[in-house]
Amino acid sequence: MASNLQNKSPLTREFPLEFLQSITNNFSEDRIIGEGGFAVVYKGVLDNGEEIALKKLTHTGTEDTKFADEFNNIVRARHQNIVQYVGYCYHPGRWIEHNQQYVFGHEPTRILCFEYLHGGDLGRHLSAEEQPCGLDWQTCYKIIRGVCAGLKYLHSVDIYHLDLKPANILLDNNMMPKIGDFGISRVLPSSKTITTKPGTLIGTMGFMPPEYIDKQEISSKYDMFSLGAILIQIMAGRKNYCDCGSVPSENFIDLVCEIWRKKVHPAMWSHTWKEVKACIRIALRCLEYDRHKRPTIREVVDELNRIDIEDIVDELDRIDIDISSVRDEAINLQSRVALAYNHYKNSASIGAHASSSQLNFALNPMDYEHESVMRNPESHAIGGHADVLQTNQGHRFQNPNLRVEGESISSILNMTLSRMDAAGMLQNLSTQNKDQNMDKMKDDSDRSDCLNSPEQTQPRWFD
Repeated sequence: MASNLQNKSPLTREFPLEFLQSITNNFSEDRIIGEGGFAVVYKGVLDNGEEIALKKLTHTGTEDTKFADEFNNIVRARHQNIVQYVGYCYHPGRWIEHNQQYVFGHEPTRILCFEYLHGGDLGRHLSAEEQPCGLDWQTCYKIIRGVCAGLKYLHSVDIYHLDLKPANILLDNNMMPKIGDFGISRVLPSSKTITTKPGTLIGTMGFMPPEYIDKQEISSKYDMFSLGAILIQIMAGRKNYCDCGSVPSENFIDLVCEIWRKKVHPAMWSHTWKEVKACIRIALRCLEYDRHKRPTIREVVDELNRIDIEDIVDELDRIDIDISSVRDEAINLQSRVALAYNHYKNSASIGAHASSSQLNFALNPMDYEHESVMRNPESHAIGGHADVLQTNQGHRFQNPNLRVEGESISSILNMTLSRMDAAGMLQNLSTQNKDQNMDKMKDDSDRSDCLNSPEQTQPRWFD
């Protein structure tokens, strides 16, 4: 069911505080679905039955600045792999009783509202042991591709997330990943590196790059380090992530490939191992101590696209082999039909009532398209034996009396037509798949996946 939230204008949708209180039972504890250092997240249900997540900022002394920064970043980020922003609430304060008088207390309430995702966060699926994500490889690869696509979009509009981690990768019902929580995100030109105030680290240990921990440096390579940590945990488990720095790269790649070889069906491993190996190599490159050696997110997406294209080419090659096999068999059947008819022609004369087209088709069945030849079939006797009949499944031939080497001519003809039909269908499918998939890969590399961003307007608290 399509979401009604997508038809709203999020920039202008301001929820009254009283309404948000009513749909969260006055922000009761049983509605809490997440907590962080700067906010508590509640679940609410709109009047139309749609569920939303409400992020209520806690009091830290810098709420207005943080609220404004996060608001500006999330309204710019419109992409299928970014959690969808729904609306906001900014309530400046309330009347309170003080010294037997009512005074206006400046106690702002700041809330950001987002779509609610039923799949939870990625962290729920990760293992603390030496095991990969509990999901199958195709789902894991889908999540990896989605996270990379979302991050590529963010960097294309100069947004650095700065807190990428499994808990901030949310999943919908179809396991489509969406990046969320832009509480400490920043807008910076891709070529710029900044240094934050010494001694103040904001983020999550284990996903912070060494240059930020040591020198408080922030650049686009900050998110790349976090991405590498996420990929390792998806593919090898949290414990192996902690140990990966002490193992030579090639040995670690072999270890991860062996883990997944045991999980993947043998028939699928021939092409799955290329994806596994490519992803683990990317992850290790993202974790380079020297940030200049880490890839950009565009380079990562391009590399994954190349893997997908190679898989498509391999599949098309397999289809081409199948088509060739069917075509060769059809040609062999055609020869058998010709031999069978010659054998029959030598022992029986052709009936006077047979049409020339039927005679030519009997002698050279593959020179005709069977749909056109038999569009208006008539029941004529060929040598008093061969009947041409039409069925609901198409034009087929039936006469059990004519046989060669124990097999009826009608069965040979029908098998020939079925094989040729199959060959044509496979050829069409091959061509369509090749065109569609090549177009898709080209689009993924050359165009931005973002939706048209709405006109940027400031909410009223900026006035």
